[in-house]
Amino acid sequence: MPIISLSAHFDGKRICLDEPFDLEPDTKLIVTILSKQESDDEHDAWLILSGQRLENAYGENEPEYSSVLLKSNYLMDNFA
Repeated sequence: MPIISLSAHFDGKRICLDEPFDLEPDTKLIVTILSKQESDDEHDAWLILSGQRLENAYGENEPEYSSVLLKSNYLMDNFA
């Protein structure tokens, strides 16, 4: 049988697959415990913050760098 990854959850008594899949008795399994997901509010806050930082980095006031300048060491020497 090929290696397959399936999502599942623990209902307090047993591990339940989140999608139907036929398993034969004594099939070898590896179980990975994942950390709890962030709340939707926390996830949304991170998305907003990262979007703001991207706007700051690539906003309208960001200078255009020519390909010649990018290929030179000017940026590394002055902004690293």
